[in-house]
Amino acid sequence: MLLLSGNVFALGAVSLITDISSAMVTAVLPVYLVLGLHLSPTVYGLVDGTYTGATALLRLVGGYIADRARRRKFVAGIGYGLSAVAKLGLLAVGNSVGGLGAVIAIDRTGKGLRTAPRDALITLSTPPQLYGRAFGVHRMMDTIGAFIGPLVALGILAATAQAYDAVFVASFCIAAFGVLMLVLFVRDHRDEQPSKGAVQPSALRGLLRIAPVRRLVLAAGLAGMVTIGDGFVYLLLQRREGLSIGWFPLLAVGTNLSYLLLATPMGVLADKIGRLKVVLGGYTALVLVYLLLFGPFGGLPLLVVVLALYGLFYASTDGVLMALAGPVLPTALRTSGLALIQTGQALSYLLSSILFGLAWALWGPASATRIAAGLVAVAVFAVALLLRGIPATGSREGAGSTAEEPA
Repeated sequence: MLLLSGNVFALGAVSLITDISSAMVTAVLPVYLVLGLHLSPTVYGLVDGTYTGATALLRLVGGYIADRARRRKFVAGIGYGLSAVAKLGLLAVGNSVGGLGAVIAIDRTGKGLRTAPRDALITLSTPPQLYGRAFGVHRMMDTIGAFIGPLVALGILAATAQAYDAVFVASFCIAAFGVLMLVLFVRDHRDEQPSKGAVQPSALRGLLRIAPVRRLVLAAGLAGMVTIGDGFVYLLLQRREGLSIGWFPLLAVGTNLSYLLLATPMGVLADKIGRLKVVLGGYTALVLVYLLLFGPFGGLPLLVVVLALYGLFYASTDGVLMALAGPVLPTALRTSGLALIQTGQALSYLLSSILFGLAWALWGPASATRIAAGLVAVAVFAVALLLRGIPATGSREGAGSTAEEPA
């Protein structure tokens, strides 16, 4: 039986710890901005888009540097460190929207720098036929942190009479521990040499000359364009069901519970039946989420079904899309290729968040959400056409010839 590398589990542990820190902040941020600072849906859409997309181009910078220097762990470490420092920045800005935007930009700069090198290390530590399983296990561990984080935040708020500063300080300490775990336990891959004729790191534009890579970038951008932010989904649920502010962070907990339970099974299923099929199934689940937000039933059944489907969406798309991309990317540009795909998705998500906030303000949340559902349905067919024929495994140069022996 083929087993995953210890490096995959070490990276998963770093992500688990880091996501506890991040989820502590993100679980309370939407309700703090909209209900606490009284931001309009349009302004919140801009802030939410910034949180994911404004620093997306730095993914390309980080990916290029990591591939060029073959120091993927070092670049990822800088990214994790920036995100940790940003948690302390939240203490300094107070209620300033501009300050919050700047701190969020620093935090997302860190995420932008670390994501592609981390995912590249996963592929370089794993045989191509196990990419789906590796990303499934990693995303499961990552989501365990996202599940725990809001609970920790709720506990701190309850113990400190709603002191957000205490959440931010605890979040920083946990993030710093994640950086230490990366330094001590994650092994870099610095000895890969591109074979004769392979795309060289200096020729980044060569990636876009590879037809499957172009189609993956276009598909990822299209998918990001029709996806609205988590904060919007949770705010819609909170408004429809009249949930108190104290219960709001538990919506993210419900999604993350579904995600962590399904991430590994979806990764294994993707390796067996085809990664594209699982990705398309995930976006079909997203259509149902959007439709149910203003559907025929409510109460506890609505909360359970929507959060379960939302977790299924993430489990079927997040890591599986990276597993789908891995085999077609040359080893010498693996990090840059993943960063290119993630950048396309993140930039389109930035635009999507702004447009959804405007649609909410102009036509109301129900119409805006139903329009989003229709656009996702159209995108499912477009992505299916774009990604037909994407290979499950690639050549030795493109599919991870340097993968270490399974532990």
